[in-house]
Amino acid sequence: MSSHHIIREKQEPALYIHELGAFSEEYLGQLLEWSPTLIVNDTEYEKVISMGLKVDAVVNSSGLQNFQENTKEIEVKTEALDAVLDFLIAEQYQAVNVIDTKSNLRELGSYIAEINIVVFTATEKAYGIKSGFKVWKPKGSVFKIEVMSYFETSNLKQEENGDFVVLNDGFVEFSFTTEYLFISEVL
Repeated sequence: MSSHHIIREKQEPALYIHELGAFSEEYLGQLLEWSPTLIVNDTEYEKVISMGLKVDAVVNSSGLQNFQENTKEIEVKTEALDAVLDFLIAEQYQAVNVIDTKSNLRELGSYIAEINIVVFTATEKAYGIKSGFKVWKPKGSVFKIEVMSYFETSNLKQEENGDFVVLNDGFVEFSFTTEYLFISEVL
């Protein structure tokens, strides 16, 4: 007996590979599991194609021409990541996973109201949250939190190095007065 997954288009987050760096192939496989729309930066195109992946769109800032059949080209006016986010918002995507070598979410703050963004690096998963965000985590899980303003949380203890560690298996809840709080989890 075979199992089939029915996926409505744009229900799954799109996946944008900005820069693979040392990103784990196992994690990449997990992000590709539900066959998301795959967008790659032209600098990563050859590497991604060599992995046998079907690319749906390329952010083309260097003028490359030879793409797979049926691959869309996303024009870049300023930054590649801005071009991708503008494209996805225009296409009415609800969310995007981004693979990059750094996770500076503050640069993406203007997009967070329009699309959910999760940035994966080789070591972290970073995202913006709204007050009241609640997530279950096992004891010892580590969060890195960019402390821009006062916030309250349950079930976390700040370490001397600035990391926040989950005290007990269970929910961690965040409350704060700013629009968003940027957090990351250690992978």
